[in-house]
This record gives sequence, C-alpha cells and structure tokens, in this order.
Amino acid sequence: MKNRNQFEVIVIGGSYAGLSAAMALGRSLRKTLIIDSGKPCNRQTPYSHNFITLDGTPPAVIAEKAKEQVLQYDTVIYEKGLVTQVEKEGTGFTVKLDNGEFRTAQKVLFSTGVRDIMPPIPGFKECWGITVIHCPYCHGYEVRNARTGILAHGEKAFDFSKMIRHWTDDLTLFTNGEAGLTQEQRELLKKLHVEVVEKKISGLTHDTGMLKHIDFADGTDFVLDALYHHADYEQHCKAPEQLGCQLTEQGHIEVDFFGKTTIEGVFAAGDNTTPMRAVSVAVAAGTKAGAFINKELIDEAYK
Repeated sequence: MKNRNQFEVIVIGGSYAGLSAAMALGRSLRKTLIIDSGKPCNRQTPYSHNFITLDGTPPAVIAEKAKEQVLQYDTVIYEKGLVTQVEKEGTGFTVKLDNGEFRTAQKVLFSTGVRDIMPPIPGFKECWGITVIHCPYCHGYEVRNARTGILAHGEKAFDFSKMIRHWTDDLTLFTNGEAGLTQEQRELLKKLHVEVVEKKISGLTHDTGMLKHIDFADGTDFVLDALYHHADYEQHCKAPEQLGCQLTEQGHIEVDFFGKTTIEGVFAAGDNTTPMRAVSVAVAAGTKAGAFINKELIDEAYK
C-alpha cells in the first residue's frame, strides 16, 4: 500500500455489519480500513440469540472472533478511533479522526449503529440489555412465562402488549403516568389479563442489572423478572447527515437493498438503517453492502 492513509474503502464502525462488510471487501482484494470507537449498543447484553450456529454466545465473543477472521485478509486494517467528520473530496472522501489525523477513500460505509436514549429512571440504564429488554425475538424465549412488564403508553403500549402476551401469561403494562389508551383498548387488555398500572415510577431496584422490582413514587413496588421497553434512539454518528444522506421518518439512514445511501459513494448497513436490530440482520446487511461496493468499484474502473 503506497500510502498508509489512502484506502479504497473506509468502514466506519467495526461491529457486526462493519466486520461483515470488511470480510466481503477483504475477500474482494480491496484495500479496506475499519475505524471503530469500541462502543456497540449491545455491550451490556450478556448473550446474543436468534443467530444460527452462535445462539447463546456473548455478543463481544462474536465480534472478537469476527474481527480475528476479518484481519486474516491482508488488505484489511483495523484502527481504534472516533470519526469526527467525513467530507466529500472530488470522487472520494476524507475522513477525520478525533486525534486530528485524516484518512482518504473512494467509498465510505457507515455501520455506526444508533444510540439508545434511556428514560430518566434510576436503575434503568444499568439493567438495559440484561433484564430491561427491547426485542422478544432476541430475548423473549429466555424470559418466557416469567413475571414480565412493559414500559410504554398509548398506541405503542397497546400493540406491544398484544405481542409480548404471546411469550407470557404474567404480563403487566406500566405507563408511568396516564396510559393514553382508549376504552376499547383497555377492555381488550383486560380480556388478555394484562393489568395496566399508571403509577409514576421512581426507579428500578436491581442486582448488577438483574431486575428485582419497579419502585413507584407512592412508596409501593412491583416484583418483576423482566421489563420490555422500546427506547428512543438517535444516530450514533452525525457524519452521514452532515454529508447530506437522507433519513427516513423513523430516523434511520435511507438505503436501497444493497446499502447505498442517497449520496453517491456513501453506503450504510446495520442498526443505523433498520428497526430490525439483530446481529444476524446486521451481518447480512454488511455482506450485501461490501459485495456491492466492490461491484461499484469494478464498474467505475471500466468507465
């Protein structure tokens, strides 16, 4: 490599989608740099599920094994760092790091994920990904038939309750104030034996992330084993928006089937592009994006 700062592709974000894309690019003989800040959104989650061959494996173990395999391809380099800015320069891109250094590439792939925004409830973030969970397909089997709660209100609470009721008969909806439900919705939840608790929540009592009970402002509590919540989120990296990449109404980066964004030469894959937040989905998206980036580079070489 003539210039260690020049690459064909820079992958920003070295988790599942990014590593998967880098493997496809490495196997395509592309000079690829992975830049990763080392803060995946599932870093507190003890086990990853619904991923064949690796079901029940800690996410960090999956990522470390993937990184080890990806770096066996000698055209792929991994760098720990935080990207602060990406600028389009002619037909390529300049990527600035938090240490002030720059890297350049013909193509950029953002696999930067999203940042969950925790509600201001003491104990909530400590339980997040452990016993306060967001996805029944990732974690529902492990807490099936357990004492389960949902933290939500309004239409979202109603829809989520119908879904989670499939995994447990012992389900309670906590709305942390006025529920925002219609009378019809309340009646259906009652038929499903889902209690609605509208008390204000003062905190979660837990033991190293293992939920014990919900505490209320009136001094009472409610014993639980697991609590579902769809947290608000934002893009973990603002660079795609700064480049002009279009976002969807839900706040995800708009991409086509192969991960191409609305800006030429910029791709995205993983949790930053879809509400389907699962390791298996991120891996598949990264493979597609990496393969298509290689094809685009080949097509451009013959123009």
